[in-house]
Amino acid sequence: MPSRALLPLLFIATLAHAQPDEKAARKRLEYTLANYTKYEYQIPMRDGVKLFTAVYCPKDASVPYPFLMQRTPYSVEPYGADRYRETLGPSEAAAKEGFIFVYQDSRGRYLSEGEFIDPPTTPKATGVNESTDAYDTIDWLVKHVPNNNGKAGIWGISYPGTYAAFSLIGSHPALKAVSPQAPMADVGNGDDAYHNGAFYLAQNFGFYANANAFQEARKEPSKPKRTERFDFGTTDEYDFFLSMGTLANSNEKHFKSKNPYWNDTLAHPNYDDFWQARALVPHMKNVTPAVLMVSGWYDAEDLAGPQKLFRAIEKNSPQTSITLAIGPWTHGGWSRGEGKVLGNLDFAVKTGEYYRETIELPFFAWNLKGKGKAEFPKAWVFETGANQWRKFEQWPPKPATAKTLYLHAGGKLSFSQGQEPAEFDEYQSDPDKPVPVTPAFGEAVPGNYMTADQRFAARRPDVLVYQTAPLEADVTIAGPVSPRLRASTSGTDSDFIVKLIDAYPGDFPNPDPNPAKVNMPGYQQMVRGEPIRGKFRNSLSKPEPFVPGKRERIEYVMPDVMHTFRRGHRIMIQIQSSWFPLIDRNPQTFVNIPDAKATDFQKATQRVYRGGADGSSVGVMVLGN
Repeated sequence: MPSRALLPLLFIATLAHAQPDEKAARKRLEYTLANYTKYEYQIPMRDGVKLFTAVYCPKDASVPYPFLMQRTPYSVEPYGADRYRETLGPSEAAAKEGFIFVYQDSRGRYLSEGEFIDPPTTPKATGVNESTDAYDTIDWLVKHVPNNNGKAGIWGISYPGTYAAFSLIGSHPALKAVSPQAPMADVGNGDDAYHNGAFYLAQNFGFYANANAFQEARKEPSKPKRTERFDFGTTDEYDFFLSMGTLANSNEKHFKSKNPYWNDTLAHPNYDDFWQARALVPHMKNVTPAVLMVSGWYDAEDLAGPQKLFRAIEKNSPQTSITLAIGPWTHGGWSRGEGKVLGNLDFAVKTGEYYRETIELPFFAWNLKGKGKAEFPKAWVFETGANQWRKFEQWPPKPATAKTLYLHAGGKLSFSQGQEPAEFDEYQSDPDKPVPVTPAFGEAVPGNYMTADQRFAARRPDVLVYQTAPLEADVTIAGPVSPRLRASTSGTDSDFIVKLIDAYPGDFPNPDPNPAKVNMPGYQQMVRGEPIRGKFRNSLSKPEPFVPGKRERIEYVMPDVMHTFRRGHRIMIQIQSSWFPLIDRNPQTFVNIPDAKATDFQKATQRVYRGGADGSSVGVMVLGN
């Protein structure tokens, strides 16, 4: 590898996860320039395609270093051997620890050759994929980059986290540590696109309308093109999406059928071969590297993915050293800032700093350098409500026991089934007046909607509310939340959204100081919420219409929580049939929704049955009670 003298400061890279002040940014860049030398390569894959790769080598060559790599479809800017990233690795601490940092444009992106597939397909019997590309890249690096110790690690957040997860399939022998962070395990069910058949409208529209180079298929390798952000033409995105009308209008009015990725997503509303070929979960077998699976309790994009992959590795690769790390973060929130505050909530702990310094860096230092101790629990999670980190040797925690929250008359909720007769509560769902995801104007789905105050929804006539009496002792729920609805509709299709909520007492204090004028007395904090599209109640692949008025079983599993409902608080359940524009509107008639016409949208009366031997309930795992 030829030597290269560092040139003067030419570029400050803009990182997707950081917006530092100018002085701090300059100091970080100065550190990178002083301690690392950059090289660029076109690394050949087994099919001859070459992938553009930037390699930052420590100037101090007194000891050999392991590789720490990120593969991404979002560009490894800046390009040019004399143009440097401001910060290297997953944290400043990692940059100071010292690794050979590798950044690679994935297949078909920017300066890499080949065809990009979104979402990527999983390995086949023959051919290439993101797993083989990771293997071939590591094989080339250990053979061609001097002063390496023969070990490699991979990390990434979101799409790069998905590529990290791909590297666990048929891993290269040199790959010793992998940290998939907010990976997409199954885009067709639980991550990004569809949740139990319900389409996450605002998130996907915003991504494909605004993400550079996700707006059209690339014709040849090229550097990023800067495009203007999509103009909604209004500050009220709820109104924007409602005015757009049907999903079919999205192309007619906005995309003009030019975005192949958006088109593919809408073309597959069922969990068909398209999505099944992209599911990573079935391939988590014989995993050899140590794994740190990272997620945020309030990740609006890829909350389910890390949990699904963790469980798959636990089941199908029990010999693997794996830790699940989850904190009170939005998408990628662990990589930046203190992590002490989110929206209206104050966790009283600098959770981001704790994760980066106590969990992430020691994971890579031990597995790639043999530095530190190999003491990693099976689960390292932050307990919201009580605001503390917890370690467990099993997840969900072994002491947790299955309990059931039963719906009762008068909006009551309890852990006791009771003796009351079978009855129902009902509401009318109007797709022309859907329940909003937040009460705020402006951004349709803010990053902190998952902790937002739900009092606005509780006061609507199309939302059912059930709550316990004030708790006499703390109740800690740790694990999945499982709605078990018994419901009917006057339509032939309907959505059902269940929300688990922490209802604060009326004398709960406001923050002091309180510049945002937050009103915390009586706050209804959403702990977990998830939809199901009713026609997929029996199968995600084969939708079935409802028989109007017929009582049906609608059961599904929501992602895990680790939350303590404090003494004096109430546990609340809200049930509704729209959540707009987080998810698209269900016409409440049995049609292919991406092709639905305006006349297909009809009001429907929903009934939720409670009491008797088989009334509606929600299953939870309770720890220590």
